[in-house]
Amino acid sequence: MGQRITGGLPAEFVWGAATASYQVEGAVGEDGRGPSIWDTFCRTPGRVVLGHTGEVTADQYHRYREDITLMRELGLKRYRFSIAWPRVFPTGSGAPNPKGFDYYNRLIDALLAAGIEPVVTLYHWDLPQALEDAGGWPARDSAYRFGEYAELCYRELGDRVSSWITLNEPFCAAILGYLYGVHAPGERDRPAAYRAVHHLLLGHGLALKAFRDGAYRGDIGITLNTQTPRPATQRDEDRAAAERASDLQTHMFLDPLMGGSYPERHLAAYPEVQMPVERGDMELIGQPIDFLGLNWYFEEVAAADADHPEGFRLCRQYQETTEMGWPVVPKGFYRHLRWLEGYTTGMPIYVTENGCAAPDELDRDGTRCHDPRRIAYLREHIAALRDAWRDGVNVKGYYVWSFIDNFEWAYGFTKRFGVVYCDYLDQRRVPKDSFYFYRDVVAGHE
Repeated sequence: MGQRITGGLPAEFVWGAATASYQVEGAVGEDGRGPSIWDTFCRTPGRVVLGHTGEVTADQYHRYREDITLMRELGLKRYRFSIAWPRVFPTGSGAPNPKGFDYYNRLIDALLAAGIEPVVTLYHWDLPQALEDAGGWPARDSAYRFGEYAELCYRELGDRVSSWITLNEPFCAAILGYLYGVHAPGERDRPAAYRAVHHLLLGHGLALKAFRDGAYRGDIGITLNTQTPRPATQRDEDRAAAERASDLQTHMFLDPLMGGSYPERHLAAYPEVQMPVERGDMELIGQPIDFLGLNWYFEEVAAADADHPEGFRLCRQYQETTEMGWPVVPKGFYRHLRWLEGYTTGMPIYVTENGCAAPDELDRDGTRCHDPRRIAYLREHIAALRDAWRDGVNVKGYYVWSFIDNFEWAYGFTKRFGVVYCDYLDQRRVPKDSFYFYRDVVAGHE
């Protein structure tokens, strides 16, 4: 399985770090960028903690060279970032914005000059507001506009990018954005949310077809935040409940991508929902991908509940939690990787996000940030990943979330995930203790 390095993983294993455009770039009104649904969401009172916005955030748009210097010090093989759709297509379609592509060209060139491979996510939730005004993801037209946007990105950047991710966590874009209303655009409409599920996946299929038809180099996949909750007990009803609890977040997305269909038992619980499937859609969605990206943070617990439309409820756990309130369950990470290996019959898997929000503060002289809880989280989860690989899971890489502290969506700047501390007042970058821990991991010493 390849030459091993210290720590028991093969030498070709990919170590990276990840961010997303709206969370780190800032410069929302510069160089022709159009507004996104997150710009609008942030300006709506009560949507984001303390009224925070991504207007400046970590200012990577201006400070990317400084960040790349730190990435090189960290020893990263790859940096996963996303393109801001409204930066390159201010209204989502029509004439592209050359200044937007100029930024990503400069970023990619600087990464390659530092010996770091760019991994590009095409959609990490910042839909152009003009497309939302025209119906958003519940409208089929958004899928076609996404396909066109993706193809132009391949043409403009594909000579230097060898790894592409179409969508990041379409569950969050559709369900948190259109059903629960806690993410942009903040809607609460179940039929619209399920139309968004289908059109996001259709957009993925159109982007994938454009990549294959254009014979662009490299590989392409999608990133999901799949979940397989463990049963509260070994009683048959709890085991069945745990399986049902994975339908919406996992099977509604993974099954169509694997060439299957939407889970009927889930849809049967919501008769008001009609999936807007047209002829040929499922074939587009089910085209083979080169890899599956997994974003994983915690495992849930499910028990039977006859009063729930789907017959389950999520239960309390005993584990220590992160600042997000998420339980720390590294064994759950191992379990889920093993489950994915079996369910996808050995598809290559990249862990495209894994990390921990912690109560980070600089020391008194402002030169260090001690974050032992994050180090413990990363150490335990990387060990679980190693164990999964040793037990046959075809996992090819790991990207820590996040490279730098950033705008944490509806939580604003109140949650810090980075291995680099960002002082939002003066934009100072201070590597945390976890930065040096991860440097040791990447170097093979941990």
